[in-house]
Amino acid sequence: MRVRLDTYLWAIRLFKTRTLTASQIKSGKVKLNEKTVKASSNVQVGEIYTINLGGGIKKIIEVVEVIDKRQSYEIVKNFYIDCSPPIEKTESHENVLYKTNIKVDKGSGRPTKKNRRDLGKEGGWF
Repeated sequence: MRVRLDTYLWAIRLFKTRTLTASQIKSGKVKLNEKTVKASSNVQVGEIYTINLGGGIKKIIEVVEVIDKRQSYEIVKNFYIDCSPPIEKTESHENVLYKTNIKVDKGSGRPTKKNRRDLGKEGGWF
């Protein structure tokens, strides 16, 4: 069975739409043995693809069986082997623009314009 690469990656649920899959392949984010490929190239059993999903996430998949129809994840996970290294958890940084440590007396209501100016001087308001 001959299946296009964009159809295969869409069918195994790596991308939401086939158009998005084709554009990612065209931009060079999908590679076969470290070489760029076309969306129209045929997928064969045993090929290993490296896919850059963005945000530092890379997927390395090996084709076990070819599929051309989108199925549920439980069915699709048997059509490829995920050889990706585990995702390293990155340290999250506190958002600079929003501070959650503003202390307000209960029942005091919304801050007035003067209160907001004072909080702004302390670096506690937007």
